[in-house]
Amino acid sequence: MTGGPAVGSPAGSAAQAGPVRERGGGLLLADAPSLYFRAFYGVPRSVRAPDGTPVNAVRGLLDVLARQIVEIRPRQLVACFDADWRPAFRVALLASYKAHRVAVPADRAGAAAGGDSGGGDVEEVADELRVQLPIIDAVLDAFGIARAAAAGFEADDVIATLATRHRVAAGSRGEADDLEADDLEADGQGGAGGGGVDILTGDRDLFQLVDDAAGVRVRYAVERFAVVDEASVAARYGIPGRAYADFAVLRGDPSDGLPGVAGIGAKTAATLLGRFGSLAAILAALDTPPAAGGAGAQGLPAAARRRLLAARDYLAAAVGVVAVVRDCGVGDVDGWLPAAPVDPRAVAVLGERWGLAGPCTRLVTALGAVAAG
Repeated sequence: MTGGPAVGSPAGSAAQAGPVRERGGGLLLADAPSLYFRAFYGVPRSVRAPDGTPVNAVRGLLDVLARQIVEIRPRQLVACFDADWRPAFRVALLASYKAHRVAVPADRAGAAAGGDSGGGDVEEVADELRVQLPIIDAVLDAFGIARAAAAGFEADDVIATLATRHRVAAGSRGEADDLEADDLEADGQGGAGGGGVDILTGDRDLFQLVDDAAGVRVRYAVERFAVVDEASVAARYGIPGRAYADFAVLRGDPSDGLPGVAGIGAKTAATLLGRFGSLAAILAALDTPPAAGGAGAQGLPAAARRRLLAARDYLAAAVGVVAVVRDCGVGDVDGWLPAAPVDPRAVAVLGERWGLAGPCTRLVTALGAVAAG
């Protein structure tokens, strides 16, 4: 859950087939855990502070933000974090959810932490990454880049909530509130004039948020931040553009501990979703008595019917695990992109202490370039 911007590549024609949207004026949501994990494993471990502390994840994250700020030119930027990397409500639905990444179970975490662990499992994180997380927080705060999290939820849920709040087109689905609505409207950036939402992530789960009508798209870190819109999702997986969450439930995702439906791989999942449109429609067909020929009233193949019936309990649980929460209760966020660091002295001190003068300078330059228009 790095690399330079590459709009239209490698997603290429699929991304270009989607609706054209003007750059700038919108909201940029950074999936911070996804980005710093990728940076940690992608930037050489030899990148260290003068005192030997590893800072490769910090450097990679700052450079990604600098490049994408210049590429996207947003009006707002929020770095979204996990308050709980393995939320209890998801584990209650599916015990295998991220179970392979637990370092210390919740029932032992309290004792290990002196009696107060926050009540959750401790994630297995390399020590050389863990020591960098407070540095990331400090540098973002010195720049004035907003950080957001919500108790009991993952960064994905925070991203989904902020994206939902940010209305970007007349007639967009739902009645969610705008992010900082009064300020946006007063500045002429609310509603349809508020620009789109770009999500920086290496996590495919967030493909479920792609919504052309609402102007929400993903910049996929795994592919040099290729733009992913509904046409791209359809081209990649052969499914309806907004059906990624249903696809993930059916196919499974070992990285998150989702087993999927036994006997149904990516091809069959795509075929079923192409035929029925959604998992809900597939389950409705499953509840329809099979015809004499062995197929349901809506044409559900007999083999698929047997496999889906065997996995019915899993399907009922997994939908709530995979689906991001779009109203997770994250507080108001002042996400306006600063034109310059809010605390330039702190940036200078942090840059010198941690050997990050170069990345900090590049981020300062990016902010200034966007502010200058």
